[in-house]
Amino acid sequence: MADIKKLNRPTKERMAMLRGLASSLLWEGKLQTTVAKSKSLQSYVEKILTLAISTYEDTIKVEKTEVDSKGVKIKREVVNDGPKKLAARRKIMNKLYDIQEQRKPKEDIASFRARTQDVNHPLIEKIFNVYAPKYAQKNKETGKAGGYTRINKLGKRRGDNADMALIELI
Repeated sequence: MADIKKLNRPTKERMAMLRGLASSLLWEGKLQTTVAKSKSLQSYVEKILTLAISTYEDTIKVEKTEVDSKGVKIKREVVNDGPKKLAARRKIMNKLYDIQEQRKPKEDIASFRARTQDVNHPLIEKIFNVYAPKYAQKNKETGKAGGYTRINKLGKRRGDNADMALIELI
């Protein structure tokens, strides 16, 4: 069996592979891969989620003044990331690939653009807006942190007899 930590790859290749697997797992919610890769991926993803959970509430409300087409100044309240959340967001962006939103089947271009207009990094937004509040609530209820992923063993792969597993977010 391959060493779980190294996966028989040089560091750059291993980190690129983990970035890709983690991005896919966080975007799709589940992923089928080998047992060794899933065990390495589990610790990688749990660290990312823990960082997001600990900082997702750090926001600052700021008033911005904008000028519309008629020259009228409009004050608008905007919510920005606080310093801890911004640092965490940048760290997470460094650990994942930027997956872009895809058009849904039978969705026209205008509605797709309207839906994705204000989102620059959909995967990062999903982590902070969907996963972090969900798992923070779970942590409060159970009194424990961690355990955001689950590995289910599937059996042997047909071609090379490798042990396969399904890793999913709980």
